Amino acid sequence: MVEERLGTGRRKTAVASIRLRSGDGKVDINGRSIEQYFPLKIQRKTVFAPLDKLGGHGRYDMIIRVRGGGIEAQAVAIRLGLARALVENDDNLRHDFKLRGYLTRDARKRERKKYGRPGARKGFQFSKR
Repeated sequence: MVEERLGTGRRKTAVASIRLRSGDGKVDINGRSIEQYFPLKIQRKTVFAPLDKLGGHGRYDMIIRVRGGGIEAQAVAIRLGLARALVENDDNLRHDFKLRGYLTRDARKRERKKYGRPGARKGFQFSKR
């Protein structure tokens, strides 16, 4: 039986579920490769930031399911889930990951629109006459 680690990450409305197992570095995101899902290099760098710390790009296979939010929020949600799964595997990483901010959930969300206003905070344009 292959040892498997789970991690969940969230950002705005994006939720990512990561299954981490030892392997040769295959990454599956919603049935697609990472190059197809995240075409920009900076997005892939964000996702793999916790693994870069370890130098463990080829040591783990990842099956990632992500939904909701935009592409950037999904990348940050995957990073959080990956960091949590790696800490579950090796608790010595917790201090380094906390210092780098990989284990911090970004709690900022979109503020709701209020009634009687055109947006969350915007008021209507003032007209003297």
